[in-house]
Amino acid sequence: MENKIVDMYFNKQMKPVEIARALQIKKYKVTRVLQKDTRYVEEKQKRMIINKINHNEKTKDYMKRKRKFMQFINKIDDLILKNMHKQASFELSKGSKLSDMAYRNWNISAYTYDKCNRRFVFKNELGRSADVPKYIKLRK
Repeated sequence: MENKIVDMYFNKQMKPVEIARALQIKKYKVTRVLQKDTRYVEEKQKRMIINKINHNEKTKDYMKRKRKFMQFINKIDDLILKNMHKQASFELSKGSKLSDMAYRNWNISAYTYDKCNRRFVFKNELGRSADVPKYIKLRK
């Protein structure tokens, strides 16, 4: 049994847990047999280094994929902003006078909706100049 455990660990490169499962014994028994072998400490250190390298490679790969995904998302956001800018430029350069609804859309936080009168009302606390509409009625 001991020779089989040593063979599986050193030659077949199996983990103690895998060996224990294969031979249907407890893991601590596998470890005790392996600790008696003089090569065990060196092999364990070698495997730890290999595992660390593999972990670092997987982490780099994960971060690379994550960065690519974020670049993709940022490109989409940039396209959305570009289209919004185009639309804004188009609306603002249309004519000499901006419609009340277009003005309200550009200053959405300056208006509140009055359900009773079905209109948007300019917030008094903001201070309003003469050319800014106080009320904007909704068309039916």
